[in-house]
Amino acid sequence: MLFSALLSQVFIAIAVSAVPTFEERHAQRIARRTTGRHVSYPLEAAAIPDATTVEDNTGVSQTYYSAAWSGAVLYYSGGTSWQNITGTFTVPTPQEPSNATGFHSASAWVGLDGYNCNNLLQTGVDFAVNGDKVTYTPWYEWYPASAKDFSGFTIHAGDIITATVVATSSTDGTATLFNHATGVQVTHTFSNQPALCNVSAEWIVEDYVQNGNRVPLSDFGTITFTDISAERSSGPVDPSGARIYEIEQNGTKLTSVSVTNSSVIVSYIGP
Repeated sequence: MLFSALLSQVFIAIAVSAVPTFEERHAQRIARRTTGRHVSYPLEAAAIPDATTVEDNTGVSQTYYSAAWSGAVLYYSGGTSWQNITGTFTVPTPQEPSNATGFHSASAWVGLDGYNCNNLLQTGVDFAVNGDKVTYTPWYEWYPASAKDFSGFTIHAGDIITATVVATSSTDGTATLFNHATGVQVTHTFSNQPALCNVSAEWIVEDYVQNGNRVPLSDFGTITFTDISAERSSGPVDPSGARIYEIEQNGTKLTSVSVTNSSVIVSYIGP
């Protein structure tokens, strides 16, 4: 009996020690980014069968549904090329949804292309929650390469972040984040990348893919992109006529989006 009890305690201790902590999971996620297992997919590549595409006749903007993207997409199939896009948002305090516990996350970003294009230039911030622990990860990406993390860029809830990407050519560009609370700015310069298609610009909150699976979406409250701008070689374009995307998974709508000529507002409305 004594031996059985001791053996049972050993098994319990092993099982407990085998469960990764939140910090370990966050470190694993950073490692997955490095090995290319974490990717923010272009919209069409991210689509899954239970995500429907529906047009609402509600005005100039059209509303569609995706399993991954929520926000505004400016799309032009031809003509002059996109040069840059920027947006400013307040870092949220993510929460676990009311019907779930454990690790949940989402990502706010701005980008060029990715809509009906296999390549995508983007930068943004991930916000993850697990119980009472929250982490923030600033990153940049030129898909199809995996996202990489900026170093030396501290983020806290309530910080105001400006995200900007610039395409200096179809294969070269920069990704920049500026934290208004700390005054710190980080920039990554890309060169000789897979060519952009020059068809779209986006302000997005995403349910991204990690290690081949979509992460559980966090309750991020409301993220409002302000001080927004997008510019083509022919001049600036405001988002008032953008295609609106909202997240729908397994038949349940998880986000809502509204757009003005100077802002994109993305709200979590899921269970």
